[in-house]
Amino acid sequence: MVPADQTVPASEARPDRTPEDEGGQKEEKRETNIHSGHRERVKRRFLEHGAAALEDHQLLELILFYSRPQGDVNPLAHRLINRFGNLKAVLDANPDELKEIVGVTDHTATLFKLFTEVMSRYQQATAAPGVAVNSVEDAGELLRGCFVGAQNEKVYLLSVDAKGRMLAIDTISSGSADAVLLDQRRIVQTALRRRASQVFLAHCHVSGLAVPSDEDIWATQRLRMTLEMLHIRLTDHLVFADDDYLSMAQSGLMENGSGEN
Repeated sequence: MVPADQTVPASEARPDRTPEDEGGQKEEKRETNIHSGHRERVKRRFLEHGAAALEDHQLLELILFYSRPQGDVNPLAHRLINRFGNLKAVLDANPDELKEIVGVTDHTATLFKLFTEVMSRYQQATAAPGVAVNSVEDAGELLRGCFVGAQNEKVYLLSVDAKGRMLAIDTISSGSADAVLLDQRRIVQTALRRRASQVFLAHCHVSGLAVPSDEDIWATQRLRMTLEMLHIRLTDHLVFADDDYLSMAQSGLMENGSGEN
């Protein structure tokens, strides 16, 4: 026992601490310093150089900053990439699938879903009336953005005037994850309201296969005949899946009987 008036040397004040403890404390401090300001650095890089300057996991981090205001989201971003493969697959994933990943809350899954829906709405808005539609490829590029992140099958109608200029892209319907009805009445009404000379129909298959079903082919042929009686040409029906699409016109599936075996 040390007398009250005797000073204990600093080296003996904490006999339970070891050099290894000191080293561990320094390592923790060094790791903290590495992540200090990380969020601001990522944000600044994005604002100065755009998305091209960031890797997939860094773009996910940037999104996660707004669903998780505090903490290191880098490990979560990597877990998402490891599970789904890439940024697009993460954003296209079903919310229930996302929530299977440790760290993904309802709030985060909702933000990802909102992100893709806003992107789709933005793509539609940038397809301004008056854009030339001279080919199936032109129509495909205009319609592609409508299906970004689609979890359910959707139908859109691209209306074109007599001079080959886009009039509008209208949403016709949205179905389940594996089926959607081609609402012929609504398609006809939309084409007439837009005063279209020709239209391009488009819908998506969330299954990942851009292959029209027998029902798609039959309904398309019936719609083509109905529109012809109104002097409106159904130029094509595009079936989208992921980043790919199939042209029913180029595949010879628009004419009556072409879908029969």
